[in-house]
Amino acid sequence: MDWDKLRIFHTVAEAGSFTHAGDRLNLSQSAVSRQISALEEVLGVPLFHRHARGLILTEQGEVLHHTAKEVFSKLALTQAFLSENREKAAGKITVTTTTGLGLSWLSPRLHRFMEQHPNVEVCLLLEDSDLDLSMREADVAIRLHPPTQPDLIQRHLASFHMPIYASREYLEQHGTPRSLKELAQHKLIGFAGWHLPLPNINWLMTRLVKEKIFPQPKVSLAINNVAAIGKAIAAGNGIGTLPFYTASAHPNLVRILPDIHSPLAEAFFVYPEELRSSKRISVFRDFLLEELSAARTGKDSPTHSADPFHASHD
Repeated sequence: MDWDKLRIFHTVAEAGSFTHAGDRLNLSQSAVSRQISALEEVLGVPLFHRHARGLILTEQGEVLHHTAKEVFSKLALTQAFLSENREKAAGKITVTTTTGLGLSWLSPRLHRFMEQHPNVEVCLLLEDSDLDLSMREADVAIRLHPPTQPDLIQRHLASFHMPIYASREYLEQHGTPRSLKELAQHKLIGFAGWHLPLPNINWLMTRLVKEKIFPQPKVSLAINNVAAIGKAIAAGNGIGTLPFYTASAHPNLVRILPDIHSPLAEAFFVYPEELRSSKRISVFRDFLLEELSAARTGKDSPTHSADPFHASHD
């Protein structure tokens, strides 16, 4: 098989159309289509079902796509190793984490990493579902659950709770609940969606049902994004639970019912076994640990803000 045609096939399979693949490859739609037709002719099998709304891989196309994806991920890994200076971190590092953690905690700190390591290019992918590190969808991940794949290395970063919050404005207008039972008279905000960015993210709803305060889970507003839930609570839309790192972005939040303990969540730094000796990975891991240590000692910022993984608002 011609490598150039295989590269074009891989791009088309990922993009889902000749037009989008052409944009990525800087080729015309007709040129991409001709290359795919030529590859199909060489192989003697159809690789795509053509539809007006796009392309769907055939069974044979799925097999070739799986192989091509592995090949190009290995080539990308090899290129990274060859271009990296073992004494000085250099090259690109693709980091993935949840939207809430990325927006509230990680992205505001990345400027310090880039100042320390100007030869490292950072690509930050915010996804509440896990990207496949073994398939090189990202180099490293900060995950809020232990990795399930056996070929991934993990480093525990932090532990944190998800307390109950409301805005000062909401409490001034509706009063402050003094018990879980009183929450039945308030508007509650919860998480909606299949990809849970945090284990037990709706723990409050579960507890209210378990203790028969609510006959079934009931929220006035459900959102499938933790950062957006934080904004909704801060805007006075109701009461909800948040990890500390999200709540720390909203100075008007008040922690309520502090004696009610939430389940503990964990943050892990995760990367593939093949990147164990990568200088880029080790300096980024060390940067995260330094930032967490600075937060715990009150040196996280000029205002000496408290650790956003452990602090409370009052």
